[in-house]
Amino acid sequence: MLKLEQIGKVYRTTEVETQALNDVSLGIDAGEFVAVMGPSGCGKSTLLNILGLLDSPSSGHYSFFGQDVTTLSESELTRLRRDSIGFVFQSFNLIDDLSVAENVEVALLYRNLPARERRERVAAALERVGISHRARHLPQQLSGGQQQRVAVARALVSAPRVILADEPTGNLDTANGNAVMDMLIDVAKSGTTVVMVTHSLTYAALAQRTIKLLDGRVVSETQLAA
Repeated sequence: MLKLEQIGKVYRTTEVETQALNDVSLGIDAGEFVAVMGPSGCGKSTLLNILGLLDSPSSGHYSFFGQDVTTLSESELTRLRRDSIGFVFQSFNLIDDLSVAENVEVALLYRNLPARERRERVAAALERVGISHRARHLPQQLSGGQQQRVAVARALVSAPRVILADEPTGNLDTANGNAVMDMLIDVAKSGTTVVMVTHSLTYAALAQRTIKLLDGRVVSETQLAA
């Protein structure tokens, strides 16, 4: 499981000190689908960055499936992030000059896999999200919903233990947003932990649990879907 114990995060400049997270303690089970909600500036993105090993806490401890990551070096964090975590962003973050298949393959390039295995994994990931027929297209030739499917495939291709999704439906219409949510639900059912930041009450209600933040603190946790 993912376990945060009394996590604090302070950002400092020469003139300002900002407490982004304050004494946050929570646990997220393997295979659980959790939604994180709260107003802008409440610490949602900071929490996601710490869970995803993109940022380090100023205080407290973070255990990633039994490993205290607050003691790891930057190279060890990079390796763990590469091997165990997939990211899905609101803005897709695809590379314009690469095809759909090449965008997905990027997640595998530093894992020392044979080219044939990379191709097979990419094909399987694209098939899983229903976008294999667009494998040779460039991102700008796709709709927003199709681009987000590619982003989900990129997150899945390395078979991560955790998927972190930051407003994954924020740039999509209702139909495409629903399709992305269906994919994330299926991912969680397959045993992958999913943590999603969202402003949508409708989509948060599809998760198993909702965690609400305010001013850098957890103010409530609600168990939802069975």
